[in-house]
Amino acid sequence: MVIIRFPDEATEDRALGELLGRFPGKTFAGGETSVPEPAAAQLASIGISFTVVGRANHEQLAPLRVPAAAAA
Repeated sequence: MVIIRFPDEATEDRALGELLGRFPGKTFAGGETSVPEPAAAQLASIGISFTVVGRANHEQLAPLRVPAAAAA
């Protein structure tokens, strides 16, 4: 997972519309979004601009994990 940032809110809305239902991810209050690397590649291939902030850390990925009890 990588953390990306969009140049403006309109671009973010367009990007999230493209990714919704296709890739897991999480948006953060600070304007950053975590996505899998293939999702970032998909956005780039359709011309949506963004900046890669870096790799997602453990705390940023925690909301995306399914607890073992819920997965059963």
